[in-house]
Amino acid sequence: MSGMHIGYDLSFTHTEGGWARPGSWTGLEFPDVRMFMELARTAERAGAGLLFFGDGTGIPSTWQGGIGPAVERGVQWPRQDMAPVIAAMSTVTERIGFGLTYSSTFMHPFYVARLLNSLDHVTGGRVAFNVVASTRGADAANYGFDELMDHDLRYERMEEFIAVCRALWDSVAPDAIVRDRATGRFADPGKVHPIDHKGPFFTVKGPLASVPSPQHHPLIVQAGNSPRGIAASARFADLVFGFGGSLPAQHRHRRLLDEALRAEGRDPAGVGILWATQVIVGRTAAEAHARRDEVHSFWDEETVGIHLSHNAGYDLSTLPHSFRLAELRDEIAAAKASPAGLVGSLITEFGENHTMSRAEFFEHGRARATGLDHGLVGDPATVADALEENFAATGARGGYMFSCPLAMPAGFAEVGDLLLPELRRRGALAPARPGSTLRENLAV
Repeated sequence: MSGMHIGYDLSFTHTEGGWARPGSWTGLEFPDVRMFMELARTAERAGAGLLFFGDGTGIPSTWQGGIGPAVERGVQWPRQDMAPVIAAMSTVTERIGFGLTYSSTFMHPFYVARLLNSLDHVTGGRVAFNVVASTRGADAANYGFDELMDHDLRYERMEEFIAVCRALWDSVAPDAIVRDRATGRFADPGKVHPIDHKGPFFTVKGPLASVPSPQHHPLIVQAGNSPRGIAASARFADLVFGFGGSLPAQHRHRRLLDEALRAEGRDPAGVGILWATQVIVGRTAAEAHARRDEVHSFWDEETVGIHLSHNAGYDLSTLPHSFRLAELRDEIAAAKASPAGLVGSLITEFGENHTMSRAEFFEHGRARATGLDHGLVGDPATVADALEENFAATGARGGYMFSCPLAMPAGFAEVGDLLLPELRRRGALAPARPGSTLRENLAV
């Protein structure tokens, strides 16, 4: 059995009330880079292997059709482009990797391939690209889209996007750069080629006008949980993000991914899943549960609705007093939004013909929004027990992407000071590898 790899999800260190909780941003305000540099140093010392930044480029506006509620409460915003922050964090660390998110639905592959190549140079080969298919109307509007792209079409575009990135990274061979000072010959033109890509979504001449980076291909991460998303993961992902918290759902994801990997001629043993898992750890169980209760006091029905509506791409303020889950799924799908999140989970649990009240739906939604449905709360030994049991039950390939709703840096400091030492004492963590790149160090 291989050990767990651990990542920290830093996507929401300041939203959903985190900016105001005890231990938050003392003397600094988001997005001060010094706070992230401090956290990078402590995370590396604690043994985390990856610092991950999800992203969204629109302020939530789906709930009641406007940005006002999200702006006032600080729900899922503000969000910065974290590429410059990653560059700064890399200067104070040596081994820890950095995951950066861009949308293949809206971005252009030439720009992203060039940026990731540059970041891979700056970090010494420690960059991962988390490619996402966007489902949020607020994001789409900022890129000139009047409506969301069809679900399966988003993944077709994603697959072509990654194919173009890979072709661009390969367009300058690893040994193309000669740098012969005696002759003045900088590079071998026979090893630099246009890609001449013409596809349904992109036309790109190439080559990439950049020096090959340490990893050549930055690590590719993908989190699709639908059958179409899992098929995309199997085609190109080096590492997969999955939803934690439900063992049957984890078994389903791992099984479907393994089947899809074999169909692509890939070895399932070489592709790990990092399960998204919220952790609130305290020195005692009572301390951890008190911290959880403090977080949950932020989430009233409207705040839950803002969060869920934004991520589903559907205005849940319009829900009737009661409804069948299948009806809601079909309405969300008709809006070209995403029914695979909370609604998909509820259908799996209760069946598509189950009639649910609005109040019941929002109570389940509160668990999803707060992370209760994929969270662990307790003292270090209790949380470590649960992680070891789950890791073994899901195939011991990959590890966990920890999020923490407590204040930054205090919440992740407790993870590094209390939980990771307990896992290391048990021999549960993946051993440190001598490699210099993220691709080498996150291998399962």
